[in-house]
Amino acid sequence: MIRTRFAPSPTGYLHIGGVRTALYSWLYAKRFGGEFTLRIEDTDLERSTEESVNAILEGMSWLGLDYDQGPIYQTHRFERYKEVIDQLFEKGLAYYCYATPEELDIMREEQKARGDKPRYDGRYRDFDGIPPEGVKPVIRFKNPIDGDVEIDDLVKGKVVINNKELDDLIIARSDGTPTYNLTVVVDDWDMGMTHIIRGDDHLNNTPRQINLYKALGATVPKFAHIPMVLGEDGARLSKRHGAVSVLQYKEQGFLPEALLNYLVRLGWSHGDQEVFSIDEMIAYFDLDNVNGSPSSFDTAKLLWINEQHIKNAEAEHLARHLSPFMTDLGCDLAQGPALTDVADLLRDRANTLVQMAQGATYFYNDFAEFEAGAAKKHLRGVASEPLAKLAEKFAALENWQAADIHAAINATAEELEVGMGKVGMPLRVAITGGGQSPAIDATAELIGKERCLARIQMAQAYIAERIANQ
Repeated sequence: MIRTRFAPSPTGYLHIGGVRTALYSWLYAKRFGGEFTLRIEDTDLERSTEESVNAILEGMSWLGLDYDQGPIYQTHRFERYKEVIDQLFEKGLAYYCYATPEELDIMREEQKARGDKPRYDGRYRDFDGIPPEGVKPVIRFKNPIDGDVEIDDLVKGKVVINNKELDDLIIARSDGTPTYNLTVVVDDWDMGMTHIIRGDDHLNNTPRQINLYKALGATVPKFAHIPMVLGEDGARLSKRHGAVSVLQYKEQGFLPEALLNYLVRLGWSHGDQEVFSIDEMIAYFDLDNVNGSPSSFDTAKLLWINEQHIKNAEAEHLARHLSPFMTDLGCDLAQGPALTDVADLLRDRANTLVQMAQGATYFYNDFAEFEAGAAKKHLRGVASEPLAKLAEKFAALENWQAADIHAAINATAEELEVGMGKVGMPLRVAITGGGQSPAIDATAELIGKERCLARIQMAQAYIAERIANQ
């Protein structure tokens, strides 16, 4: 069975690059009927925070990236890591290194001066003397000295590293806590991971980790190192490019499936298709079609993808994600039409849920004044008679439905022998407060009969006052 994992460090927020890695791992497991695990790599005790853990869990939940196992915390597995380090000592493959930070700095400076690549020189690799006093040693792994490490990367292709390029990596710090390169190998081994899909910034770690797998007699998983995500300026994506946390995209009104759709296309393709449902992503995703080159984040493209998903979403799904934005704007959703109906009406007029919510407040909240520009243009003396006739016809309607409302508007225009705009636009401003809305008959139906009549009366009062002040 295929097993993949996402293993973030809780030292910051869940960011876009991390989400894409999680998505690729999740999709690969889903595509082939495998299992996906969430592991929290929290061994960096100084930098790991509960806030970051919660942000990761909340982000994964919002995105719908469910996991079969987890969250598994590395800090709960310290005894297991110690057990493995003891095994490496027994095999003669681990040793205490007493080199101080100052010694190592001098060593690197000397190597640079000679034009050598800075690396640990193995000075304590075969040490059997008396340990220096007052030095808390780190534990290092005895990396093989000869031969090559071959990585048959599923994205990068074959990568060959000579062991002479690798030094003896630290597997436990001087305080006894295990390091990333050890814990990740032990965890992936214990959890039966078959495919490690991660950013190519980890490629340098992979040959060291492969040597650790072999030293432990563990099966080496397959690796796929995906290129990084760049900002629109071509630099590595960072805080200065905008959203730091994936949850900021939630706050900005993006649908989770739209963000996933955008991210899956940052380095992967399926023909010329741009818009994918979650089911389509699962059905089509494969590592064979992952591009080996970095991709640039394009906010305009993300907005377009979000717009497509808003247009295509089920009304109930759209309303569920729209609801918090409406509440934030002070709308009491119990005092107005069903939000599913409002979302359905507005879906073609917004590229974010924030924009949709801002355009929907008049369905729930009464307003104290009209938009100045729209009122100046359309709530003039000439609009008084059309609004009066509309109020009369609306009051008489037994069925408050778009078709009947439309018929009343048409009848008013015909009786007054004016164009539809002379009736429809004053009505639009009167009942919505502004000059923009979906079809006025459908809009009026959702606003409701009593509210429409009250707002027309308010518009007539505005016109009367305007005439009186001329």
